[in-house]
Amino acid sequence: MRDKVVLVTGAAQGIGRAIALRFVKGGAKIVLNDIESQKENLENTKKEIETLGGEAKYYFADVSKYEEVEKMMKEIENDFGRLDVLVNNAGIIKDRTFAKMTYEEWKAVIDVNLTGVFNCTKAALRLIIANQGNIISISSIVGERGNFGQTNYAAAKAGIIGFTKSLAKELGKFGVRVNAVAPGFIETKIVESVPESIKIAVKQLTALGRFGKPEEVANVVYFLSTEEASFITGEIIHIDGGLAI
Repeated sequence: MRDKVVLVTGAAQGIGRAIALRFVKGGAKIVLNDIESQKENLENTKKEIETLGGEAKYYFADVSKYEEVEKMMKEIENDFGRLDVLVNNAGIIKDRTFAKMTYEEWKAVIDVNLTGVFNCTKAALRLIIANQGNIISISSIVGERGNFGQTNYAAAKAGIIGFTKSLAKELGKFGVRVNAVAPGFIETKIVESVPESIKIAVKQLTALGRFGKPEEVANVVYFLSTEEASFITGEIIHIDGGLAI
């Protein structure tokens, strides 16, 4: 991945931050994206990358707003001249049972988690095709299995699966590979907020008996972008410790 340019959305913390750091270790130049309220976390991630001897720059953009994404992509092209890998990681949750879920809670999650993938991929497509690059999106096992209180999140993550498989068929002729990963419970701030009783129950249902680490997701995302995965496209790879089996 030396000197290739990688854009990671939602890169200020959690899985996005881990993905960015993994690509740095492979020699890539890192483009960090998040919303402006995450400026401090973006700064910290950028400093970590520079400490590792890497190169990084961050851009503010709400992925749910195409105009902001398009502006960001033009700036990336001006600053780096290319884009080789797009990692669609940005996401939010607004959990509530469907009977109590508001339209605003539904729309906010769909707009960021699913429409955000469309917006970033659409805006980056010309650059990705030019370099026979890779598009990797973060789905979830919830998108395949569903989850109580997450109809909005599950619908968005299921949409990413269909999007990935369809786009892989369209872009294969250009030498572009499109894949997704479906994490289970990963040790992030979101999971930290889950009640302890539910954490215990989930671990009991997971074959490996524990939650995953952000770095374990990052390693698979990195692999999918390399030549070692050159014949893999349209795949959804579970990273869930055996929760889905």
